[in-house]
Amino acid sequence: MPSYIAKRLFLIVPLLFGITLITFAVIHLTPGSPVEVQTEMSLKASAQARENLKKLYGLDKPLHIQYFDWLKRFVKLDFGKSMIDGRKVIDKIWETIPITLIIDLLSLIVIFIISIPLGVYSATRQYTLFDKISTIGVFIGFSMPEFWLALLLMILFGVQLGWLPISGIQSIDVSEMNNVERVLDWVKHLILPVGITAFGGLASLSRYSRSSMLEVIRQDYIKTAYAKGLKEHEVVFKHALRNALLPIVTILGLSIPGLIGGSVIFEMIFSIPGMGRLFFSSVMARDYPTIMGILTMVAVLTLIGNLIADISYALVDPRIRVKR
Repeated sequence: MPSYIAKRLFLIVPLLFGITLITFAVIHLTPGSPVEVQTEMSLKASAQARENLKKLYGLDKPLHIQYFDWLKRFVKLDFGKSMIDGRKVIDKIWETIPITLIIDLLSLIVIFIISIPLGVYSATRQYTLFDKISTIGVFIGFSMPEFWLALLLMILFGVQLGWLPISGIQSIDVSEMNNVERVLDWVKHLILPVGITAFGGLASLSRYSRSSMLEVIRQDYIKTAYAKGLKEHEVVFKHALRNALLPIVTILGLSIPGLIGGSVIFEMIFSIPGMGRLFFSSVMARDYPTIMGILTMVAVLTLIGNLIADISYALVDPRIRVKR
């Protein structure tokens, strides 16, 4: 097992290199540039001023030279300075990434806690009323745009009922609150973002759980366990669920990039000062260093998520551990 982990960690390096190379090329080949964004509203900006900005940002160099200059800084964990405000990119990322990670981790926990029991119960009660209702609910979850649902819930719970805040992660008067009130205020601000972020994942993972569980409970060793007189909860949770978790672990590992990518939309809708909102504003301003820094960080988190999923295989199924 330790050798497998070491091998996977070693493979992360060339993968990350390839991801950054493609990302860097795509960003610089898209229409528009920081110089155009910064000078398009200024009628007095001369051609010489634009050339000076290109030299300042290093955009006058060939693309491969620009990439290797960025790569040399990245090896030192230096993403450069933002073209918007001149601040270090790494500082801006460290300020915003905790908020995004908290929302994503809470969403994963909600997805895991609700979807797996829901899928298992639907599989063991196949074609019952509960299974039919949950199936209809899942189809609604698949077909409903999450940003549209977010706007509806904001109108309902935030505007009409006034139960939940609809923007930010804390109230304006948070400095006047005691510790308990601050925690409650923080929780109220997170209910809608976390709930909406988890909504799509609940629909898909509960179906995967149901399908995986149905496949497992039809196996001969499950029938043998029932024939031996074992109780249903023993058969389901001790024998069947462990084997059914393998494909579920895969989906959980692959869902991390989707959650981080979806944070761009939800952080803009709910005005949350997270990494997704920073990414959106950086793309609009063509802030290349910040865009590269955020995408590299997302790539690292994705690769780590996949590694965690692979390690979880061995924890769930000892047979895989023996093979490795």
